Amino acid sequence: MEPLVDIVIEDARWEAFGLEATAEPAVRMAFAELGLAEAGFTLCVMGCSDARILELNGDFRGKAKPTNVLSWPSAERGADEGAVPDLPEPGDADDPESLGDIAISYDTCGAEAAEAGKPMADHVAHLIVHGLLHLLGYDHIRAADGDLMEATEVRILARLGLSDPY
Repeated sequence: MEPLVDIVIEDARWEAFGLEATAEPAVRMAFAELGLAEAGFTLCVMGCSDARILELNGDFRGKAKPTNVLSWPSAERGADEGAVPDLPEPGDADDPESLGDIAISYDTCGAEAAEAGKPMADHVAHLIVHGLLHLLGYDHIRAADGDLMEATEVRILARLGLSDPY
């Protein structure tokens, strides 16, 4: 089976953690829950540090602080408030449709997991699902969209055997 997720490691702690072993199943389970065929799609997940995500958050969002996860959809896929976004069309095997990129910070993820008393792998899986949903057009700026995104995350995480993080 071809990898669905391209992993880029900018912080060696992610290599030791096993980012690919956490990201790939989370993305595959999200695709299954959403009824999206895996073939014909790809996305990139970059494992980085707080220093790198601080730089990215400043450059792209104008926020001078680190965050846990950032995402850059390859296309605008928004929907009417509270509506499920239209799923993208797959590419072919030689030219899969890129959904976009996700960056995740080891430092912030580790601190949040410790504070919540949960395994880091569970928290990382949740953040990967969260970032993927952003790539697919889900958002949480408006209340109805946030409710839809949260409910979708909870269903996907349940498929992974993880409890409701909210």
